[in-house]
Amino acid sequence: MGCTSAIVFACFGAAYGTAKAGVGVSAMGVLRPDLIVKNIIPVVMAGIIGIYGLVVSVLISNGLTQESSLFANFIQLGAGLAVGLSGMAAGFAIGIVGDAGVRGTAQQPRLFVGMILILIFAEVLGLYGLIVALLMNSKASDAHC
Repeated sequence: MGCTSAIVFACFGAAYGTAKAGVGVSAMGVLRPDLIVKNIIPVVMAGIIGIYGLVVSVLISNGLTQESSLFANFIQLGAGLAVGLSGMAAGFAIGIVGDAGVRGTAQQPRLFVGMILILIFAEVLGLYGLIVALLMNSKASDAHC
């Protein structure tokens, strides 16, 4: 379940962030087509969230054995939920900020730097989940009851 929750929730957040930010880029592209490439950053940042889930999912699946303890299984579940749910939250934040940010940047280009800073703070939420999941998963191999 940890392997599944890592990839499913993280990719759900990445998909939402990509779709929401992509709608903003498309709407902005009608007014200012010259800014499309510059304002594609939120879409890329949302896609990175899915990679966090993939990394943890692969690590958890490599650590699966038939003779694993209940404690190790719960650690792996916790690691999957940590990266998955934090990735989903980060994807939601990136999507909402990206949508509003690129639309605002089309009207006022000075908003771009502020949008990027907010996107970085949203992205780091997923990174926190990745770090916690990696630490938890490293302890799962040491768990013996």
